[in-house]
Amino acid sequence: MGHYKKYFSNKDFLTSLGIGVVLFVISLFVNIYAGTYATVHASNAVNDIILDNIPVFNLGDVFVYGPVIFWIFVTIICIREPKRIPFVLKSIALFVFIRSFFVTLTHIGPYPTEVAINYNQKFVKDITFGGDLFFSGHTGLPFLMALIFWDHKYLRVIFTLTAVFFGVVVLLAHLHYSIDVLSAFFITYSISHIARVLFAHDRALFRVGIER
Repeated sequence: MGHYKKYFSNKDFLTSLGIGVVLFVISLFVNIYAGTYATVHASNAVNDIILDNIPVFNLGDVFVYGPVIFWIFVTIICIREPKRIPFVLKSIALFVFIRSFFVTLTHIGPYPTEVAINYNQKFVKDITFGGDLFFSGHTGLPFLMALIFWDHKYLRVIFTLTAVFFGVVVLLAHLHYSIDVLSAFFITYSISHIARVLFAHDRALFRVGIER
């Protein structure tokens, strides 16, 4: 508990943490608006070279509850090392803001054979909306964690494999177009570098912690 006392008695850390929490919460509200807007204005579905040639698999539960397990894991990692929390929160918030912007620009309708997800359940509705397709958050966020924890070999591998796994899941379930999944890796890579510049102080804290 000594490291907790060190961080939570540090004014700069608390300020950075508070800003991170505020940005994260705001990003969630922006995400809800963007997802709802895109779903209401969704147009027709389009052809997809991958989805057109693979059968649909009933992976709805993995789509919904897989990320829950993933974020519990990330939360535990951050709680163990509180120095990680501000940079992780701010990077996630930046990701959600940028993805929300993309979502409001792109209103392609869901693929016709997608697995049925009950989007009226409050728990599900707060996560995804059905029309928020471009780009895949299921793929991008685990990859963002891989880039953030790149210096940690095992976490890098776990997060990268998780990103690939979720990418495969959403394709097999026909819940995302292939461009949603493939573009997520490239856009997320750019987001990670923007985060390093915007939140340089938090990244330094993430890497070395607070000097005694």
